[in-house]
Amino acid sequence: MGDIHFPTDEARWQSVTRRDPAADGRFVYAVKTTGIYCRTTCPSRRPARGNTEFFATPAEAEARGYRPCRRCRPEASAGPQAERLDMVLAACRRIEESPEPIGLEALAASFGLSRFHFQRVFKKVLGLSPAAYAKACRVRRLREELAAGREVDRAVYAAGFGSPSRVYEQSDRVLGMTPGAFRGGGKGQRIAYALVRTSLGWLLLAATDKGLCGLDFGPTREGLAELAARRFPGAELVADDPELAALAECVAAAVDTGLALGELPLDVRGTAFQHTVWQALREIPRGQTVSYAELAARIGRPTAVRAVARACADNPLAVVIPCHRAVAADGALTGYRWGIERKRELLERERLAAEAGGEGA
Repeated sequence: MGDIHFPTDEARWQSVTRRDPAADGRFVYAVKTTGIYCRTTCPSRRPARGNTEFFATPAEAEARGYRPCRRCRPEASAGPQAERLDMVLAACRRIEESPEPIGLEALAASFGLSRFHFQRVFKKVLGLSPAAYAKACRVRRLREELAAGREVDRAVYAAGFGSPSRVYEQSDRVLGMTPGAFRGGGKGQRIAYALVRTSLGWLLLAATDKGLCGLDFGPTREGLAELAARRFPGAELVADDPELAALAECVAAAVDTGLALGELPLDVRGTAFQHTVWQALREIPRGQTVSYAELAARIGRPTAVRAVARACADNPLAVVIPCHRAVAADGALTGYRWGIERKRELLERERLAAEAGGEGA
């Protein structure tokens, strides 16, 4: 099989066990003991792994002597699912590339569908409505414009927002601060940070009054302190905050032992897509890994493997958002901004802790 979104039998098997709609139409699975092949979303009882094999198309399965399942009708519905996915991806490109907002009616009509049918299909495939996806794109452009130093009003219009006042009303959700403060490198914001030594080097933990906003590793205490100053040059930085220092010690203990951290308040800024990826990372159990392709499938975006890998790389909170649990399709440890050796050590410690029965996920 050559599907880049489900490159291994293990990735395909995992999608079958979850009845993953993102895999529907990408391949079928067949059961040796029954002689039947099915869609990934088939409601039938799941077979044993050893009795299962996979085929790219229904025709390939039938050529090997399998017959279609009467419950899920894989021979009739594989094609339309792939077509729906392609349509939604094309719609996403139009939304991303359009300099002006596109109305739902016009977007649906361009694909020959009613607005209601189009919205239902879009949300089922992507997990977001077209309006929510368009807003996420505008927010991303706004962040880019402000980070480049453009004046606030011009940045707001360039990003596709109709009114600066609306952006200011929603700025806390959109940027975590006002547009002016974002443009000024966090001007007016209070950001506390604490530094603690771990067995994997120095660790910096940063937080706003709403939650953790940054976690980095580095070889020296001084270098990490300089990094905090560069990230938010306009913010009021508070070093060695006592309350945060106590939490940093807990994080350091988790790094050193592989034990779970539990739920922590977070204040991380990113696009809707990034937040979806980061949440999926937090749902991976300790001691386990998934491929970037599998992660993309889990969030309903099987074609977005590269974007998922990029979101992992942009993760601002090492360990707390465990992007070290995402690996290449062949299991290789790639793409870790804090170093491959740290990634290997974190995974090994989590594996040993999970095997020993340490609490938490």
